[in-house]
Amino acid sequence: MAASGSARRLGAGLSLVLLDPRVLGPVWGWRGGFALGALLAVAILLIRRHVPESPRWLIAHGQADEAERVVRAIEDEVRAQHGTLPPAVGELRLARRAHPSMREVAQVLFARYRARSGVALALMLSQAFFYNAIFFTYALVLTRYYGVPEGRVALYIFPFALGNVLGPLLLGPLFDRVGRRRMIALTYVGAGIGLALTGWAFMAGWLDARSQALAWSAVFFLASAAASSAYLTVSEVFPLEIRAMAISLFYAVGTGAGGFVAPWLFGRLIETGSRGAVTVGYAIGATLVIAAGLLALRFAVNAERRPLEDIAPPLGSDAPHGEARRP
Repeated sequence: MAASGSARRLGAGLSLVLLDPRVLGPVWGWRGGFALGALLAVAILLIRRHVPESPRWLIAHGQADEAERVVRAIEDEVRAQHGTLPPAVGELRLARRAHPSMREVAQVLFARYRARSGVALALMLSQAFFYNAIFFTYALVLTRYYGVPEGRVALYIFPFALGNVLGPLLLGPLFDRVGRRRMIALTYVGAGIGLALTGWAFMAGWLDARSQALAWSAVFFLASAAASSAYLTVSEVFPLEIRAMAISLFYAVGTGAGGFVAPWLFGRLIETGSRGAVTVGYAIGATLVIAAGLLALRFAVNAERRPLEDIAPPLGSDAPHGEARRP
């Protein structure tokens, strides 16, 4: 759920080392960061060789024997660690079918599961605006309002990156124990309230560079888990055949809108030199994530500890389709 986001934010923290004049310095440090990104990409290509293919995907593509082999290997590993497994119950008939057309995808997303699509879009868009509003203006706020020298900005990124990594790691298990819907609402609303309070303190001049960094680290401890839950939600509440298309669509729209508007808006607000103007931007970001959290509390699906086919039956199955009721 949080691996890619946490790695990305931890990578931001590594800039503290790369930009240090005693290591690479500001001229070559950013180039070193790009090179490390390429190395990580190669490492992921190697690691993915050890990730088993989805048995559901294999069955849908007529590879039942390979799907059985994958499931048997997983069960053997779990059985070796936890003992005898209970017998599987229930059955679902799947018919092999062609890849769904864009018209079918649109019908599923915006007619059959329109409430889920609305929640998914709200979660993606709000977290993208929230993240980009802060992350891509972090250095500007530190240098313009707190007088932090450009060479020392990386020092303040480290606690920020640390809070981003710890949030999903520590809060992630609660999404299964407490429940998806409640935890999504809690993290989104909590992050929004935290940002609003931090913006208020920023406008009042109660913070210095260090306390501002610590406050944002605490806010993004929640926000990082919230953002990770957005990807989790989109990946599990739509039918098997369109999950990849759904997450690509909502990610592109949400990140495209939030990722474009937030840096542009905050760049303009910071140029005014007014703390009040910047605080208005923070208030917008806080309002968006709070609204998304409340929307999830009302309309999201309780997907924890449930089979994916129960949450959203595959298009090629004989199970009834429609919005699942929350237990």
